[in-house]
Amino acid sequence: MPEDTDQAKGTAGFLFEMGMLKRAKRSGWWIAGVKDPETIAEHSFRVGLIGSVLAMMEGADPAKTALLGLWHDTQETRVSDIPHIGRRYLDAASNEKVTADQVSAAHPAVRAGAQRIVEEYETGDSLEVICAHDADKLECLIQAVEYREQGCANVQGWIDSSLEKLKTASALALAEAALHMTSVQWQKTYLS
Repeated sequence: MPEDTDQAKGTAGFLFEMGMLKRAKRSGWWIAGVKDPETIAEHSFRVGLIGSVLAMMEGADPAKTALLGLWHDTQETRVSDIPHIGRRYLDAASNEKVTADQVSAAHPAVRAGAQRIVEEYETGDSLEVICAHDADKLECLIQAVEYREQGCANVQGWIDSSLEKLKTASALALAEAALHMTSVQWQKTYLS
């Protein structure tokens, strides 16, 4: 029984740790001049949603893709959101190692499942993984469009770099559409 209690506490501790993602800002946006950027959790939520949409469009498993997207930045509770320019100066542990440490005291099924999900996102090549990676880049592009609308003029580099990394036809089509509309244009469908 004490082992079950320890595993429950270890798993609950991991869930508390994930709550940090609701408070931690995506720091790369500060370089662009965004004063109050989105949190890592806000980014990951939309990555999961975008991933499921891309998977539907590409014929992949939307639930698996959303799961990969939801877990893709969970390590940032330990290593922070390091902008790409900062990564060239740091030797960080792999996301797989960080995840293993994060869930080391959790229930064995949680340990195995978390490690499998993160390893697949980091090293896999399935259509679900490709869609999840595209979702991460497409979310960044869409967020940049929103920040540009709010008056931040320094986001074109984020748009360009995100666009050039997209692989699926569906992600490219959605990016093109997002670049040629406003973030509130969706309302016109319902408010006509």
